[in-house]
Amino acid sequence: MLRGWILAAFVVLVWGVTFVNTKALLVDFSPLEIQVLRFAVAYVALWAIHPRRGRIPLKEEWLFAAMGLTGVAVYQLLENCAIHFTNASNVSILVSTCPVVTGVFSWLLGREKRLSPLFFLGFVIAMAGVVMVSLNGIQAFHFRPLGDLMALTAMLSWSTYSVLVSKSVEKGYPQALVIRRMFFWTLVYMLPLVALGVTPSGRTLLDGSFAVTLDWSVNVRRFSSSLNHVNLAFLGFLASAACFVAWNKACAAVGIVRCTVALYLLPAITVLFAFTFLGERLTAVSACGAVLALVGVVVANSRGKGASHGE
Repeated sequence: MLRGWILAAFVVLVWGVTFVNTKALLVDFSPLEIQVLRFAVAYVALWAIHPRRGRIPLKEEWLFAAMGLTGVAVYQLLENCAIHFTNASNVSILVSTCPVVTGVFSWLLGREKRLSPLFFLGFVIAMAGVVMVSLNGIQAFHFRPLGDLMALTAMLSWSTYSVLVSKSVEKGYPQALVIRRMFFWTLVYMLPLVALGVTPSGRTLLDGSFAVTLDWSVNVRRFSSSLNHVNLAFLGFLASAACFVAWNKACAAVGIVRCTVALYLLPAITVLFAFTFLGERLTAVSACGAVLALVGVVVANSRGKGASHGE
């Protein structure tokens, strides 16, 4: 179990700082281009890690297709689009409700015996921390229907993916193979968006978020940048290929619900990293929120008398 928690901590730490790499790449690439390149790199990397095709019945392909749809294509697309229609704080807060929704989904599907009162107490404490970190003491939460609905749908998509992860773990397939198949379907789902991106509408949709540049001189310039290579390698090899495999293994070792609770720490890690390495503002409110989020994770994973997390 300790190995599982170490893997989960590693993944949450990496995912908490990926905004820095993405922010740097946005100078030369659109959000859609970054996503396509990121998962294309990850797909190639996983072929190197696990070159065997594996003996998986064709009837099981729906599982990988569903994982690619819910865990990457829909989740990433809606989360990125939501920021255009609401503020980042709203997105961060709404997406952070994922652990408790995952817990409820798992319980309804019979994958959890019972969710203890401490799990829900931890949710309340952690969400209070997430709100404090996300708002950073300078904003109020304002409901914006379209963007907030997108963020909520993204959260539900990831919660569905989490349940599918537990199903893939039960099958006993090598997780590198599972994630590779998942990324294959992710790239398939992105093809229509790429086709849209090379059209004039793609260059204007969501402030150019879907733009795909085929200009030779532009591509030579941006793909000759060593900094872009480093950032794409980080997002593809580490944040995608390595982290998705590590996350699935962590879920198998710790339990899907308990592991997902660690995602409460993502906003805190992002803010603390920005403060430490980028010199961004850190208020006392957001610092206290980071501590609360950590406390919430500990409480949610505590075992009360007779509590069960379904392991």
